[in-house]
Amino acid sequence: MSSVVRARRAVRETVSGLPPAFWWLWTSTLVNRLGAFVATFMALYLTLDRGYSATYAGLVAALHGLGGVISSLGAGVMTDRLGRRPTLLVAQVATALSVAALGFVRDPLAIAGVAFLVGMASNASRPAVQAMMADIVRPEDRIRAFSLNYWAINLGFAVSSMAAGFIAEYSYLAGFLIEAVMTLVCAVVVFLKLPESKPVRSAEAAAREAGVRLTTVLRDGRFMGVVGLSFLIALIFQQASVGLPIAMGEAGFTPADYGMAIAVNGVLIVVLQIPVTRFIEHRDPGRLLVISALLAGYGLGLTAFAGSVGVFALTVCVWTLAEIVNAPTQTGLVVRLSPVHGRGRYQGMYTMSWAVAALVAPLMAGFVIDRFGSVWLWGLCAVIGTVAGLGYALLMRGLPAGGEEKAGGGEEKAQSAVERPAEAGASSAV
Repeated sequence: MSSVVRARRAVRETVSGLPPAFWWLWTSTLVNRLGAFVATFMALYLTLDRGYSATYAGLVAALHGLGGVISSLGAGVMTDRLGRRPTLLVAQVATALSVAALGFVRDPLAIAGVAFLVGMASNASRPAVQAMMADIVRPEDRIRAFSLNYWAINLGFAVSSMAAGFIAEYSYLAGFLIEAVMTLVCAVVVFLKLPESKPVRSAEAAAREAGVRLTTVLRDGRFMGVVGLSFLIALIFQQASVGLPIAMGEAGFTPADYGMAIAVNGVLIVVLQIPVTRFIEHRDPGRLLVISALLAGYGLGLTAFAGSVGVFALTVCVWTLAEIVNAPTQTGLVVRLSPVHGRGRYQGMYTMSWAVAALVAPLMAGFVIDRFGSVWLWGLCAVIGTVAGLGYALLMRGLPAGGEEKAGGGEEKAQSAVERPAEAGASSAV
């Protein structure tokens, strides 16, 4: 009984003290991921349902990623200039419309073009979400908040992966339409429940913001190092939705088999994210990032030895541990290195690292699998993980251990619609 009490206390401590606006943003994230379909099943849709080659599937997925690359920086600038809320609304409505269109197009060129638009629209919301979360949550609570948001992503992913695998066997179009509807629901939540969180600027802060351009971000050596290493990590994780379904399909496994195997990722994160977050919250981020990079690389590398759904699921367990550690740690580091008055641009550049990985990973997977076989792809993942681990070890040397933000942090106040718990006595419940 005491263990149950301790578990309840741990959960209560993990979710307490966060403002209501965070929980509405969390709810929007959960709803969005419950409807996820395109990113997970695009490769199977093109290769099994449409009969295209792995190379074509990789090309379409790469165009999806290219759309994300283009929109990342633009969305970052919009987040700083127009605000978090309008950027989110535009991105989510555009995503819903383009995802629905993707389910109806049949021409190969049209599929590629619409996939590009889906990539642009869906990726545009990420800088705004991350910036809004950093705005409304106190610095000391951010690792916990990012972990809870990541937990929501994977709770939705675990449910949608299992359901979507069976939906895909019935109708891929149904999956596209379900995602479009769920994304529109997210837009409604944002419109009705989320106020703007962009910090109110003093004249001095406005002058500083005017001085933060994309070239400023590019000249920030340590931050761009984080962006580069993030790209390598994302390149590995992308293979779970690009290389893995193609490899399993070529080995004779069904979409439902892939759905069950990949759902282990979401289930594990749902079960372990909160206790692991409590364990890592005050530990050395550099060491955590090194460990997560190695787990990611060698976890995907172990896929070379998988020959059954059960073994595939075991390899998923390994690299999922890397995700659980890496996601909140790296996101917290990005916020820590970003000035408040340029947060959108910095988040846009960080988001671009994942978008570029989404562009490169499918091309890499298609080329390597077609030319050399999937075993070489998994070996390459192990090499990339090793390089990323060494990079984190070097990058984090000399970084102060404290959690202070970059210069400029804390001087602006969030707009009055978003109150911090300490100021408003806000409940942590939705």
